[in-house]
Formats: sequence, structure tokens, C-alpha cells
Amino acid sequence: MTQPEDEIIRRAKQGHEDALKKIIEIYEHKVAATVIGILGNGPEVDDIGQETFVQFFRSLPRFRGESQVGTYITRIAINLSLNELKRRKRHAKLLDENLAENVRISRNRSDQESAADIKNMIRQGLQQLQPEFKAVIVLRLINGYSTRETAEILSLAQGTVLSRLARGQAKLRQIIADMIKHKS
Repeated sequence: MTQPEDEIIRRAKQGHEDALKKIIEIYEHKVAATVIGILGNGPEVDDIGQETFVQFFRSLPRFRGESQVGTYITRIAINLSLNELKRRKRHAKLLDENLAENVRISRNRSDQESAADIKNMIRQGLQQLQPEFKAVIVLRLINGYSTRETAEILSLAQGTVLSRLARGQAKLRQIIADMIKHKS
């Protein structure tokens, strides 16, 4: 079923279950990558992913197509993820309490294991970034959105996106360097 997006949306607005399923099929990986990128891999990820689509489907009658569906859905996922971060902060449930204990790099590991360690450090480093930097890095570097698309999703100027990307990358590099230093 490779219908154009506007036809799928039209059918979804009419309540056709196959169109609703197709929207989930098309965007579930992007939503998951966005939520995991912002929150890390945890028990809330599935709930927020599902809530993203629930909110999208509820808002579907009001969706006018002024932005792309993927952009609209990603914005919902970001908002829900940022709300979860705020909830965690209020309840003082930080994900990376034992960061130093979780990162162990061994010189005897294979290249594959080392690559997994690096990915793990990047994920853990992302969790330490402020939400405004994390959102830009996840959208630009992990999800592959352009600067223009990222600006549209986050309702920011493109210059702000570029600035936050540069500052976020610098902070992330420092966090990872500190992790490595503490391991030595």
C-alpha cells in the first residue's frame, strides 16, 4: 500500500482503520528514535510512543496539512518527551545516577563491543544534556532532519538550531571526555 501521504491522511480522517495503521507503520520508527533519543531507553518509551499516535489521531480532524505529517508527529513526540523529562525532574528520578559505574571500557574487547560502548556513552551523554540541546541533536544527528526541518519542528529560527547544535555537540564532547577520564 504505497498511497500518497495526503490520501492516507484523508482516509484516516474518515476513520479508515487501514489508513490509521499505515500512519503508525510509516512513522513508528521515527517516533521511537525521537523518544529514545530524548529520554533514553526506558519503560516510558513505549507509553510515550503510543501516546504520540493517540494525540495525533485525536488532532487529525484539525490537521490542515500546513506541515508534513512526519514533522507534526515528531513535534508531538518531542513535546511528550520533554514533559516526561520535566516530570522526572520534579520527582528527582534522574536516569544516570550511576553513570560512572555503567561505563566500562576494556582494552581487550573486540571492535564490535567497543563500538557498542561508544554508542552507550553517547546515549548516556545525551541524557545529561539540557532538553533544548538534546532535542536539536536528536533531530539533526540521530533522526537526520535538516536544519530547516528541525527549526520547523521545534518552532525555532534556523540560526538558533545551528547555535544549539554547536553548543550541544561541544557539551556532549565534554561529557564523554569526562566519562572516559573517570574510567582511566
